[in-house]
Amino acid sequence: MGIVEILLVVVVVVLLFGARKLPEIGKGLGQGIKEFRQTASKNDGTTVTVVKPEDRH
Repeated sequence: MGIVEILLVVVVVVLLFGARKLPEIGKGLGQGIKEFRQTASKNDGTTVTVVKPEDRH
């Protein structure tokens, strides 16, 4: 995306949500990303293997 497209997206978001809602939306988005990263980085050693019926011996 070029700078023009990014600015257009920012303007549309401001028009849709208003300037007062943007900090709340950003905070929620940041918390969601943080929780996703924490969950994704947890590795309990389990793996899942999917076997198709035609691949079984």
